[in-house]
Amino acid sequence: MSTNISSNNPGKIHFMLKSTPPRVTFHQDMTEEERNIMLQHIAYWTDKQNQGIALVFGPVLNPKAPHGLAIIEVENEAQVPKLIAEDPAVIARVMSMESYPMMATLPK
Repeated sequence: MSTNISSNNPGKIHFMLKSTPPRVTFHQDMTEEERNIMLQHIAYWTDKQNQGIALVFGPVLNPKAPHGLAIIEVENEAQVPKLIAEDPAVIARVMSMESYPMMATLPK
């Protein structure tokens, strides 16, 4: 499903990515190794933002279900699994990640 509403970026499609940490208290009690992996995760998505792929990303501080959120813009749906698979936090199994197509309306 690649439905999209994007008046200023024809040919681009959008997805919402949701990353889930291994425990609710993760942001408060991550180990040094987990913290290092998360720094790599942030660097990875910062690079994707600099490339124009990640439009916005960051933690959602829901006390009952904290998670990460990213809105990405890609040329085709096949790019999404690769972006997820190459995320250092996913590789290290510190985060699991889901993706959903998004009908994005962008500023002009």
